Amino acid sequence: MNLDFNKGGGLIPAVVQDAVTDKVLMVGFMNEEAYNRTVTGRLVTFYSRTRNRLWTKGEESGHYLDVVEIFSDCDNDTLLVKVHPRGPVCHTGTDTCFGEENKPVGSRFIDYLQDFITCRKVEMPEGSYTTRLFRSGINKIAQKVGEEAVELVIESKDENDELFLNEAADLMYHFLVLLAARNRRMSDVAGVLHERHQSS
Repeated sequence: MNLDFNKGGGLIPAVVQDAVTDKVLMVGFMNEEAYNRTVTGRLVTFYSRTRNRLWTKGEESGHYLDVVEIFSDCDNDTLLVKVHPRGPVCHTGTDTCFGEENKPVGSRFIDYLQDFITCRKVEMPEGSYTTRLFRSGINKIAQKVGEEAVELVIESKDENDELFLNEAADLMYHFLVLLAARNRRMSDVAGVLHERHQSS
């Protein structure tokens, strides 16, 4: 990146965003040295205007910000830093410096759950239901998806929303496991749906 540090007197603002939830966690400033340290060390490092020195976020609390991606804006004078936070970000103990709770919701939770399932597939921890599913093989996983689909159809005919939603969640979970077993993600399915939508 060809960043313009001169425009802001040697500093550029860096907006820090959770790579999973998309929540804005905090805003800090970087000089060129802080930026270079962030890129090489993969931990967000700022230039503190009050301390007049570099500081790596989390160096005192242990709540580091692990860098996932860094983008510059169209003028190359502002950064967007996507991270995985290792705990609350604000010095007050809140998840973000804006008082928001930093939890994956909606489709973002599906992304989080896919990552969790993928970790289970790699680590295969004992006692995990997901581990048992992966060990049972793809035929058993596919069979389980079919069973959950039938149970959802049955519950859809009644008026009990709680049971219907629970069966829908069971189906979705097992479908995500099946996707992971085939080394696919929901985004692959969304891509097919997007193509169909574009052509309709």
